Amino acid sequence: MAEGAGGPAGPDHGGPASSRRGAPARRATPTGFFQGYIFDLDGTVYLGDALLPAAGETLAALRARGLRTIFVSNNPTHPREHYAAKLTRLGVPTPVEDVITSTQVMVDFLDRRMPGARLFVLGEEPLCTALRAAGYTLTEQPGEVDAVIASFDRTFVYRKLQIAFDAIRAGARFFATNPDPYCPVPGGGEPDCAAVIAAVEACTGARVEAVVGKPSRHMIEATLGLLGLPARECLMTGDRLETDVMIGQAYLARVRELLPSVALDAAVARRIAALYADRDALGEAAAEGWLLAVAQLGDRPLGRRRDGRRRGSDSL
Repeated sequence: MAEGAGGPAGPDHGGPASSRRGAPARRATPTGFFQGYIFDLDGTVYLGDALLPAAGETLAALRARGLRTIFVSNNPTHPREHYAAKLTRLGVPTPVEDVITSTQVMVDFLDRRMPGARLFVLGEEPLCTALRAAGYTLTEQPGEVDAVIASFDRTFVYRKLQIAFDAIRAGARFFATNPDPYCPVPGGGEPDCAAVIAAVEACTGARVEAVVGKPSRHMIEATLGLLGLPARECLMTGDRLETDVMIGQAYLARVRELLPSVALDAAVARRIAALYADRDALGEAAAEGWLLAVAQLGDRPLGRRRDGRRRGSDSL
């Protein structure tokens, strides 16, 4: 995993992966460090019950320098205590306070906008438990539902889709925990929240109003709040272009390494950005949020969306 990416406003964190076409990629040697390092979990730090190559060594080296390391996950199927315990078991001692999940960000989102709302949840029991513990009433009566919450749900059945359909048609709002199309697991993946969002959108004609996990500003604000650092002092490392990696034109100069253990030069980064810039697959959720990257964010403008709004702005 790369240590960072330098930019005009920050320290030099390494050179390009290669200097000429056809030359083998070479590792950049960092000459400086960020103050905060943010790591995705599934598919980045570990896969299944095993650390990925170099993950443990990278984390240990950063911590030995006194640098902050925290972990963020869009996966709402476990409480953050589970992730802290798993990291500790795998040899990366982690307090629960250093883990942020889309579940706790969803709770905070609802607390700020719809306190006391009655919810119908297309999700698994850990998310339901967290929402109940936060004081929310869960109901399956469509006429009582104030908001439908879509999530990673391996118990998704037609009955749930019917309730969501009826509730939204009756006026319920529609939010989701994360935009991931699938969750990586050993040997493949499992359909994730994006599949549930798509099913609800297809039958109701409604669009999800907010997706609170990565790459939304809601997740980023929670992460930077935990670190107590400005964005320019933080580095995000993850395995997903559409959630973990900055692909916005404004940040290309700061992208150095987009995927764990894969060095990319500036030309490759721009090609990836071009491929993703207009893809509907990124959806409104990505457009609403900052596409946080394996990059130094700095204080550069977020740029404009097609509708003229600032990228990263959110009316909710």
